[in-house]
Amino acid sequence: MGRPPGTSDGGGESARERILETAMRLFYSEGLRATGIDRIIAESKVAKMSFYRHFPSKSDLVCAFLEERHRRWMAWFDESVARHGQGNRLKLAAVADALAEWFAEPGFRGCAFINTSAELAGHRPREHAIVLSHKKELQERLAALARADGLDGPEKAGQLALLIVDGAIVRAQMSDGVRSAQDARHLLEALAASRCAAPCGRSKP
Repeated sequence: MGRPPGTSDGGGESARERILETAMRLFYSEGLRATGIDRIIAESKVAKMSFYRHFPSKSDLVCAFLEERHRRWMAWFDESVARHGQGNRLKLAAVADALAEWFAEPGFRGCAFINTSAELAGHRPREHAIVLSHKKELQERLAALARADGLDGPEKAGQLALLIVDGAIVRAQMSDGVRSAQDARHLLEALAASRCAAPCGRSKP
């Protein structure tokens, strides 16, 4: 997940980029509440006045973190699923392989959006809206993959796939690691194999 484009006129990172890069690292690895503004200012090596010029409040910084995390994570997801999809008959199965790759990373600490929702407990409408938007877009991606697998009812399949994906992420963060991706693969394969919606299994009246 590369860093955002754009640098200062001097060729180095701008103050805003340094602040955001530092916040992204600390917010993801240590959590929102555990990471204070003073530490971000110190580690990004900017003046306090410069920090507040770019981010008037911690909430503004958290929203910028979530928006940038969304951009980077979705770009990684699309690339990884496409790469793993080359060796998979089922597109949904490639999702689990992408998750296994992510779970194996040393810095893996779960889903930044699930973590944010848990930490803020729905008390921050702006942040919560970004979390919901991220999950909605991911569900739409999964529905498109279900459609590519020829699955009937892709929207419902996208919802089910999102439940499987989010469940695997939480399990991986808690203890199971890559094993949870393997279990998710079995479930996603079974979902992709159920090409007929439930009503077609019923006899006609």
